[in-house]
Amino acid sequence: MQAGEKPRKKRARRGRITDENGRRMPVWEIVLRYVLLLAVLALMIGPFLWQLSTSLKGPHENIFSSPPKFLPSEPTLHNYERVADTIPVWDYALNSLKVATANVVTNCVGATLAGYALARLRYRGRKVATLVFILAMLVPVEGIIIAQFTTMRELGLNNTLIGVLLPGSISALNVLLMRNAFLNLPYEVEEAAYVDGANVWQRFSRIALPAVKGTLAVVAIFAFMGAWDDFLWPLIVLSDPDRFTLTIGLNYLHGTFANDERLVAAGTVIAVLPLIALFACLQRYFFRGVGEGAVKG
Repeated sequence: MQAGEKPRKKRARRGRITDENGRRMPVWEIVLRYVLLLAVLALMIGPFLWQLSTSLKGPHENIFSSPPKFLPSEPTLHNYERVADTIPVWDYALNSLKVATANVVTNCVGATLAGYALARLRYRGRKVATLVFILAMLVPVEGIIIAQFTTMRELGLNNTLIGVLLPGSISALNVLLMRNAFLNLPYEVEEAAYVDGANVWQRFSRIALPAVKGTLAVVAIFAFMGAWDDFLWPLIVLSDPDRFTLTIGLNYLHGTFANDERLVAAGTVIAVLPLIALFACLQRYFFRGVGEGAVKG
C-alpha cells in the first residue's frame, strides 16, 4: 500500500499551482490573478479589436448602435480600398518602411558597437560616457527639436527621408540595453579567447555578439516601432507630399474624413499591421532579450 501511495502523492504535488517562492497558491488568488490578466488584456487589445471590427463594417451598418455590436454583420474590405483611393497610402507606407528599415540597421549596428565599448573595453572616461547616455534619455525630444531642425537645414537635409532618419539613427536606450546585455556575459569566455590570440573584433563578432541575439531583437523592434510611429519630427522636417510617411498621411485622412469612422479605422489597421508582423517574427528572441538586457545583480 505504501509503495502504491507514493506515486499518488507525487502526482498530487505535480498538479499544485505554486508561486515564485514554491508556496501553494489558494484558489481565490489564482482566480484573482487571471481576472486581472484578462482585464489588462482587454484594455490593451480591446481598442485595436474595435478598430478592426469598425474597418470591416459596411456603409449601411450602424457602428454606434446601443448596445454596441462588436462583430460586423456583413464583413467587407471596401473601406481599405477607399483608403487607397483617397490617399497614396502605399507610397506613404513605402516611405515609412524605408525610414524604419534604415533605423533598425543603424540602431542595431551603432548600439551594438557602443554597448560593447561601454561594457568590455577599458579606457579613460568610460563611466562618464555611460553617464552621458543616461542623461540623454532624460532630455525630452520637444526640448531639442528646434536644434535638430536647424541642424538638418544647415546640412541641406530638410524635406528628405535622410533628415527624418538621422536624429534617431542611434538611441541612447538601445545603447544601454546592449551594454547591459554584454555585461551579463562571463568575462572568462573572452579571456580564454584573448589567450588564444583573438583580437577585439574577433571577440566581439564571434563570442559576444552571438550571445546577445535576444537583446538585438529587442533593439530592432524598438527601433522599428519608434521610426514607424514617429509623427512630430516627420511633420516638421517634411514639406513635400511625395515624401510623407504613413503617420502624416493618416493624419490627413483623419482630418479630412473625421466623420467617416470606417475609413479612419481602416487606415489605423493598415498602420498597425506591420508592427504586429514584425513582433510575431521576432517574439521568440524578444522575450529572451528581456533577460539578457536585465540589470546585473
